[in-house]
Amino acid sequence: MMKIAISSGQGNALSLSASIRARQHEGFFPVISEIKVRSDKKGDLLCGRDPVALAQEMARCSVAGISVVTETEHFGGHMDLLPAIAAAVDLPVLHKDFIISKRQIEESAAAGASAVLLITAILKIKQLARLIDHGREHGLETLVEAHDMEEIEKIRQLPFNLMGINNRDITIFEIDNNDVGRTEALARFCKSPRPLISESSISSAVDVKRAGFSGADAVLVGTAVLKAPSIQEFLSELTSVGWPL
Repeated sequence: MMKIAISSGQGNALSLSASIRARQHEGFFPVISEIKVRSDKKGDLLCGRDPVALAQEMARCSVAGISVVTETEHFGGHMDLLPAIAAAVDLPVLHKDFIISKRQIEESAAAGASAVLLITAILKIKQLARLIDHGREHGLETLVEAHDMEEIEKIRQLPFNLMGINNRDITIFEIDNNDVGRTEALARFCKSPRPLISESSISSAVDVKRAGFSGADAVLVGTAVLKAPSIQEFLSELTSVGWPL
């Protein structure tokens, strides 16, 4: 898998935005595949498997990047996962946690992340702006996630790199039963040059197509890929939806 340089030349050497566009150019639907230890809804997701080996397996499947969840209380993660996986795969790594401080941004960059998730629902607009700027200063792209129209309007003018629509409600730790319908409802209000990512509730090629036809440039898949009987077959099914649709 080729390395894709961040245009600024700063910080870590891989760009999630550029990797998404590269997968599209190659004719794949861009998928960000996630390493998550557990969920409140589905319980243990690793089932004794080595997360680094799983990330390497995912990276062999023409995905656009690897997401790593480090939040401890609800998702069972820890910060040691991030540098271990970033060092093991030749792909951009997205750091997912409840990031609220500049110190966490600095830790993400030091651990080898290429991008960080910022959640609109838990941050004030001034906090978001400061964290976006701090991420840029440390060579990190920012994926800013919204869940409804109020949040989309709140962040519309901010200079972040990637837009996310979470089909589930992160404030209740994604235990709701929503499907990709939230992307279908909101994507048309997120038109911009930056990539749009549909997050969560992606469990099949049909879901990928629904997200793509709604305007998503990529999907982020967590629980479903870790529950799949064959990770490689499942990710191949999703990426083979193709681009353009």
